[in-house]
Amino acid sequence: MRTLLLFDQVQAGFGGKERGDTELGLEKGGVGSYLMFKEDFEKAGLTALATIYCGPDYFQAHKEEVIHKIKNLILKTKAEVLFAGPCFNYGTYAQMAAEIALAIQEQTDCKPYVICSKENEETIAAYKDKVVMLEMPKKGGVGLREALGGAVAIISGTKDESEQRFQ
Repeated sequence: MRTLLLFDQVQAGFGGKERGDTELGLEKGGVGSYLMFKEDFEKAGLTALATIYCGPDYFQAHKEEVIHKIKNLILKTKAEVLFAGPCFNYGTYAQMAAEIALAIQEQTDCKPYVICSKENEETIAAYKDKVVMLEMPKKGGVGLREALGGAVAIISGTKDESEQRFQ
């Protein structure tokens, strides 16, 4: 499956929380946190076409532009999946991921998935019935490897999403 990754600047490797104003960027293939689940992607037949990254502060100030550019990239690359995460317990990243996922789901045939921890309560409550939101541990929590592997299995269709989806 043709997949695009959506990271914040931290997960993409372009700075810490202080760089929340990082503009929308693109790197070919998988970068940053992708290395944690690259093997799972490859085994499942998922191809990381590119990594899209954006600081949550930049996104909040430029929502329409960012969503428009991501939508056009999806249409151009014929991406089938948008994998947003791992968001961990980063509230602004989870919010950005959920907003983008909903817009992409409404405007394209691409299937978005958001993976974040339960600490993102407000975002989960607002979006769990609108887009697929999968559970993972918070930063430093136990079970990260299993959660990422489970998310990949859900995307590839070898695991039922109800096992990891927020209810």
